[in-house]
Amino acid sequence: MLVARGGSYDCDVLVVGGGIVGLATAYAVGRAAPGTRVVVLEKEDGPARHQTGRNSGVIHSGIYYRPGSLKARFAVQGGAEMVKFCAEYGVAHEVTGKLIVATDRAELPRLHALVQRGRENGISVRELGGAQIQEYEPEVRGLAAIHVGTTGICDYAGVARVLAEASGAEVRYGAEVVRADRRADLGVAVQTSRGDVVRGRVLVNCAGLYCDSLARLVGDEPSVRIVPFRGEYYSLTRTSLVRGLVYPVPDPAFPFLGVHLTRGIDGGVHVGPNAVPALAREGYGWGVVRGAELAGTLAWPGVWRMGRRHWRYGAGEIRRSVSKAAFLDAVRRMLPGVEAEDLVRAEAGVRAQAVLRDGGLVDDFLIQEGARAVHVLNAPSPAATASLPIGREVARRAVDVLRAA
Repeated sequence: MLVARGGSYDCDVLVVGGGIVGLATAYAVGRAAPGTRVVVLEKEDGPARHQTGRNSGVIHSGIYYRPGSLKARFAVQGGAEMVKFCAEYGVAHEVTGKLIVATDRAELPRLHALVQRGRENGISVRELGGAQIQEYEPEVRGLAAIHVGTTGICDYAGVARVLAEASGAEVRYGAEVVRADRRADLGVAVQTSRGDVVRGRVLVNCAGLYCDSLARLVGDEPSVRIVPFRGEYYSLTRTSLVRGLVYPVPDPAFPFLGVHLTRGIDGGVHVGPNAVPALAREGYGWGVVRGAELAGTLAWPGVWRMGRRHWRYGAGEIRRSVSKAAFLDAVRRMLPGVEAEDLVRAEAGVRAQAVLRDGGLVDDFLIQEGARAVHVLNAPSPAATASLPIGREVARRAVDVLRAA
């Protein structure tokens, strides 16, 4: 048995996961309840090695998300806070604005719906005709577009490093959780791959791609399973083709934003991502296959129901994954001057997408509580943008559980 006896605890709040959400939670606990002892366990040898450090680096405006949802509220609030945080701590960032471009008449109603959604979320947008697009992006073509001025870019890995230092928490790297034991009146104890046992009064699960597995390890049964989707990127060698951020009109049936063009904080331009099933939780290429993880994914009924419902969409994404020509065609819809030699493969990312038993894709942040535990079960994009308010929400719940205990 691992659980603490006789009040012997290593910390009050034990956070598992050293991505931006876990570190923002540790940071928020320190501010909400000064003196609270916090330990963060991260299996890698540094922070932000997965979703946080493998995305486009965009500070999202919140225009895409259902009014009143956690994503909408936290993205709008978090975007403004992220800019202030980066300015305060000297993290590289820039408010660039972005274009959302319709290239087909069938997309125009969805573009207009985004304008309305943005206004409902309190976001100022400018509607553009096709000829006005070149005011912002001379090489981009489309029938119409909207310009969102509050969107920006930043170094999220840098933000994570600052959060780790400023939180006051003890952050332990190389500490993968392999066992857990919980008693409602005694707290939670975990054992790491190194054999260390760490005991906390409350556990906060920010394990990202493994959050559902950790919840079950603790003894809770989440209502979802994480299905990993790989996002594949190219780098644009002719960076002069793109000035800032250019997005297509997204399909509202999916929580993915489509292949977009992003000038990063380093001056390079990322093109992507697509969204294809990964064959491992950290399956950053088709050659990365972990049989046990894949079998666990396929055992979830929601995966098969999702596949039957959306197989046409998935087939298109896989085609763009295995065929550079197909990917190029998708890019040329907005950027017709791009050539195959302009695109060079770049580092991929994996999205931890929660899927319901009925096959539905969870389209909002999902935070659930168990005895002496708070589980963050769905926090893909725009979680990096929204990390500061997400961290406060998770910290509030953890502190409430701690005080009740």
